[in-house]
Amino acid sequence: MSEPYHLLPSGRLESGATFHKPVQNLPERVTLNSPALDVMTDFKVVTAYTIFPLESIEDAQHKMIHRGVRMLLVVDAKNTLLGLVTSTDLMGEKPMQVIQNTGCTHAEVLVQDIMTPGDKLEVICMNDVEGAKAGNVLVTLKASGRQHALVVDRPAPGQPQKVRGILSLSQLTRQLGVTVQTAEIAQTFAEIETQLAH
Repeated sequence: MSEPYHLLPSGRLESGATFHKPVQNLPERVTLNSPALDVMTDFKVVTAYTIFPLESIEDAQHKMIHRGVRMLLVVDAKNTLLGLVTSTDLMGEKPMQVIQNTGCTHAEVLVQDIMTPGDKLEVICMNDVEGAKAGNVLVTLKASGRQHALVVDRPAPGQPQKVRGILSLSQLTRQLGVTVQTAEIAQTFAEIETQLAH
């Protein structure tokens, strides 16, 4: 016995149509005592933006601007995480060092030339983030001297790690209501502490 299926009504796509994108609704403002989850970008909720290692740093910059992000995960064709590249990498000294060492042009500098490789990345377990506060995130980023920290789910035995999300200094300072004027990390943390003290 077959079900009586009927045609679904259809029409034409309207001019100017757009589409849904995943959005994580993090609180606009947090304190150092807010849950760390309130400042973590969760890749189960929002898309993690990626780039291939053989793409140019100019491509990386265009992707960051277009997506409104300051970091891209560097992956291979199988989506294996190879490292990450940040806007600080793109605008800092790394591209100039590559140009000086290889004689290439700025347009020829590749993501793999300036990215932070996976074996140099520190990760934090999601279980630890779940019980932590925003202040823990701040002191952790300060201790590592990094702008970002990857958060991973604890893998099942025999399974690879999966990056669950990211903790970002720029995201945290925005939510704390602190303005940071420089990308220099040591000075950045000093500015945050000064502003939070007032």
